Amino acid sequence: MNRQRRNPGAYVALAALTLACSACSTLMPPWESNTTPAPTMTSNGVPAGYYRVNPGDTLSRIASAYGQRPQDLASWNQMPPNAQVLPGQVLRVAPPPGYANAAPQPPAYTSAVPAAAGVAAPAPAAPAALALAWPVRGPILQRFSPGKSNGIVIGGTQGEQIRAAAAGRVVYAGSGIEAYGPLVIIKHNDQTVTAYGHNGRLLVKEDDAVSQGQPIAEMGVDNDGIPGVVFEVRSDGKPVDPLQLLPR
Repeated sequence: MNRQRRNPGAYVALAALTLACSACSTLMPPWESNTTPAPTMTSNGVPAGYYRVNPGDTLSRIASAYGQRPQDLASWNQMPPNAQVLPGQVLRVAPPPGYANAAPQPPAYTSAVPAAAGVAAPAPAAPAALALAWPVRGPILQRFSPGKSNGIVIGGTQGEQIRAAAAGRVVYAGSGIEAYGPLVIIKHNDQTVTAYGHNGRLLVKEDDAVSQGQPIAEMGVDNDGIPGVVFEVRSDGKPVDPLQLLPR
């Protein structure tokens, strides 16, 4: 699959964690009402606001990637807070209509990392206290576009180091999300996460603490052989334009 620049629809479902799994069984939570209109489907066949579980996922990891609390995801999906999730299972990752106790959501690394997995609303600004650095310097091959692309693509040279944009902890490092290829997601605080997709070799693992500027991966290439990294920023789970947060 081509990188985000080539096929933006594949990234509407990211936030970071969506993987097409047509061969897996789907355990779909019931809709709120039989009269509710059919939900918008993402490019991976999962309704907007839902996520299909991949091998190795946990409720806590999924909640972190979508900027939610594990206890909220458990409540929305009518399961115990410590419940195990199964590959192919489809979970609600956005609050159901009228839900009042969800984690705070501003008016917009929200999927995907969308409101999570749907068409993105206007992006909020990331916390002023969090200063981001460029993960790599290079030409901008794809710009942020609400509802179309949740981040940017930065070009470069295959194999060059991708660096953490800010200090934090790695909450995902793997290749289980087809649209992103080898992917690293870093949680910086309770509000902000960054994601780095289409890497080559990963240099960190889950639960690693990283410092700003620390190498976390090597740049990979897309299916056309074009090197670059997909870089996304999420604030309270909502996509934010990285170019507004990076130094000029």
